[in-house]
Amino acid sequence: MFERNSHSDSDRTDQTSIRDGQSNSQPDQNTQREIAQFHDVSAFVGENVEFKGTINYKGTVRIDGRLTGEIHTEGTLIVGQSASVEAKVVAGIVVCQGKLVGDIVAREKIQLMSPAVLDGSVKTPSLSMEEGVLFNGTCVMSSKSEEEASTSSFSSEAVSEIF
Repeated sequence: MFERNSHSDSDRTDQTSIRDGQSNSQPDQNTQREIAQFHDVSAFVGENVEFKGTINYKGTVRIDGRLTGEIHTEGTLIVGQSASVEAKVVAGIVVCQGKLVGDIVAREKIQLMSPAVLDGSVKTPSLSMEEGVLFNGTCVMSSKSEEEASTSSFSSEAVSEIF
């Protein structure tokens, strides 16, 4: 499903048009490559899967189904376009195209790609948001060193203390 290739200049042009909101509502192959380009997916929660509970992992997880609970990782969380996630999230990187409800702490960055919907509070040193994304909540921007100090234990208590 995911390919790890270097992109030509024409691929980069296509990706720019996606960022400018000129694509249709279905992700095209270039968008999928852009999401997967820097992430080797180690686990996948499929579109017809529903999970309730706490997930602790290292590496990258892609969610295309429904998840309710908590997510703790030093790695990357990818929320696919068909996903619905209601969770407290503590991660290194969060990339979202689907629906995400909850408090999110990302040590490195949060990337919201159209047509993502984010309802909740976020704390991160870097936030990028494409045109067409819906964000309802609060945002606290801090340096990476502050993020590392505040998320070093990756516990639910740490998330509660931040918000």
